[in-house]
Amino acid sequence: MTIQPDDDRAANVLLVEDSDTQALRIRRMLQGHGFTVERVASGEAALDTLDTRIPDLVIADYHLPGMNGGQLARQLRMNAVTRTIPVLILTEGIEPGLEREGLESGADAYVPKSSDSALIVFRIRALLREYAGNVQARPGRVFRRARILVVTQRHDAATTIGAEVPALIDLLQRDGHIVTICDDPAHFDRRTLLDPERAPDCVVVDLMPGKFDGVEFCRRLDELRQEVLMRGGVPLRILAISPPCPDEREFSARVFETGVDDLVPDDVAPSVLALRIRVLVRRKLLQDDVRRIEVERQNREIAIKSARAEAAAIASKASLAEALEQANRELADANRKLIETQGKLVQTAKMASLGELVAGIAHEINNPLAFILAHKDTVARGLDRVMGLENASTDAEREGRAAILRKCRDRVASMNLGLRRIQNLVLNLRKFSRLDEGLFQVIDVPEALETVLALLTQKLGNGIVVHRDYAAPERLYCQAALLNQVIMNIISNAADAILEAAGRDNPLTDTPAQGRIDIRTELRHDAERGAVDYVFTISDTGPGVAPEVQERIFEPFFTTKPVGAGTGLGLAIAYGVVQAHHGTLMVANRPEGGALFTISVPWHAQDSEDGQERQP
Repeated sequence: MTIQPDDDRAANVLLVEDSDTQALRIRRMLQGHGFTVERVASGEAALDTLDTRIPDLVIADYHLPGMNGGQLARQLRMNAVTRTIPVLILTEGIEPGLEREGLESGADAYVPKSSDSALIVFRIRALLREYAGNVQARPGRVFRRARILVVTQRHDAATTIGAEVPALIDLLQRDGHIVTICDDPAHFDRRTLLDPERAPDCVVVDLMPGKFDGVEFCRRLDELRQEVLMRGGVPLRILAISPPCPDEREFSARVFETGVDDLVPDDVAPSVLALRIRVLVRRKLLQDDVRRIEVERQNREIAIKSARAEAAAIASKASLAEALEQANRELADANRKLIETQGKLVQTAKMASLGELVAGIAHEINNPLAFILAHKDTVARGLDRVMGLENASTDAEREGRAAILRKCRDRVASMNLGLRRIQNLVLNLRKFSRLDEGLFQVIDVPEALETVLALLTQKLGNGIVVHRDYAAPERLYCQAALLNQVIMNIISNAADAILEAAGRDNPLTDTPAQGRIDIRTELRHDAERGAVDYVFTISDTGPGVAPEVQERIFEPFFTTKPVGAGTGLGLAIAYGVVQAHHGTLMVANRPEGGALFTISVPWHAQDSEDGQERQP
C-alpha cells in the first residue's frame, strides 16, 4: 500500500535512532512515502541540530543512549520554538507504563516499531495535519541545551553527594543538559557569568566546609546575577546543598539571605536532586524564551517603524524632489528675467554714459565747427571780391587781389585744422565704442587710455591735471570694456569729485589747476599665488570716499550724486567687468587725501604677444 504526500512540499522528518539497521529501514520507509529524512544517533545530537534547522516532525526511539525519547520530548516542550513540533515515539514492544511515561513527557504519539508501516505513516500524516503551519524556521540560534555548573570538592563516598556525583551527572545529561564540575570557584572567571553565550543556567553549590566558603560564594553569585539583571539579561539559578549542622533553621535562613533559589540537604537522593535542578532550569529557560520572544517583538516593531519611516522619507524625498524641480524652474525663469533686466540696466548705464559723452563731444565738435563756418563765409566773400578784380589793371588792384587770396588761404588752413580735430574725435569715438569689445584681445594700453582721456577732455578741461606713469608693458590681453568702461567710469567719477569739492560747474576756464588725477600701470608679482598681475591705479586729489560708502560703492543703483545726476550703475558694471577677468577692484583713501582705485587682472606674457581673439 502506497500513500502519496498530501502536498507538493516534502515534510522534513528528524529521525533519532541509535541502531543503524533500524534507522536504515525506517528511513527507506519514510522516503518511499515522500518524506525528507535526517537521522541522528542520540537525543543530545538531536538537540544540537535544532540550532540550524527546525524539522516538521521528530520520530525518536524511546531507548536511546543517554537521553531517552521521553526526556527528548520533555526538552522540546520546554522551548517556545520547538514545543509545537509533533513527536512520535517508537519502541520495540508493549512495555507496562512505558506509553504513559512517554506521553506524560510530552510526546504526541506512541507506536511500536512492529506496527504496519501504513499505520505509522497514517499517524505521521495525522500529526502533520494537526500541527500544520505551527513550526517556522527562525534565523540564528533557537534551541540550546541547558548549562549546569556543579561546585563541589567532595568526590568520596562519605556523603550522598560525594558518592552519587556520577549518578547525578548521568541524570542531568539524560535530560540533555551540559554539566561542568568545578572544585575551586577561585578558578571560575566572573566574565563567564556575564556572557549570555557561556553563563550557566543553574549553579549547584556544595556548602560543605572545605577549601572555600560556599555561603560567601553564593553571595558573590547573587551579586553577579544582579549585574546581569541590570544589563537586561535573565539571571542564573542557584541551588545549594546543605551539610549537616546543629542549628539547621538558623543556617538555612543565613543561606537564603545570600540569594539562593533552593536549598536541599546533602542526603537527598540523586533523582530528587536532579528533579529540583530540572525545575530551576525549566524556569530559567522559559524566562530566556520569553525574553527572546520579547526582543524579537521589539525588533519587529523597530523594523516596522523603520520601514514606515523609510517609506515616509521616500515620499518626502519625492515631494522635495518635485518641489526642488519646481523651484529650479522658477529660479531658471527668474534668472532669465534677471539677465534680461541686467542687460537692460547695462544698456541704460551705457546710454547714461553716452549722454555724458555726447555733451563733451558736442562741445569739442562745436568749437572747430563754429570757426570753420565763420572762415567759410570769410573765404566766400574773399573769392567774390577776387572774382571782381579778375581784370585788374593797376598795381594796387593786383596787390589787393593777392592780399585777399592770402587771407583765404590762411582761413582754409584754419578750417583744415578744425576738420582734423573733428576727424580725430570721431576716430577716438569709434575706438571707444567698437562692437567687438566683448572679445578678449590684445590691447595697446597707452593708446586706449589716451583715447579715454581724449573723450573726457571736456570734463577735465583746464582745471584738472592728468599725470601719466605707464610702467607696465604696453600690450595687455583683455576685453576692450576693461579700459573703455571701467577706466573711463573711474576717471569720470574722480573728475566729478574734484570739481564738486571745488564748487566748479564749468571746467573750461583759464584759472589755475584745482585738482590732479594720477594714472599708473605696473606689474605685480604675487608670491603666494605664484602669478603676475597687471595693475592699474587711479588716484585723485578729491575729498576721498567715506568708509560707510566704501562698503556699498559697488552696489547697483548706489550713488552719492544728486538725483538725476547719476544712475548708480557705473561702478557696479565696472566691478562685473573686472570679475569677468578673474581680477579684483578695490577702493581706498590715500594718506594725503583723495580716493585710490586699484584694478588688478591676471597677466600672461604669451597671451599678450600672440594677439589672437578668443573667449577666456
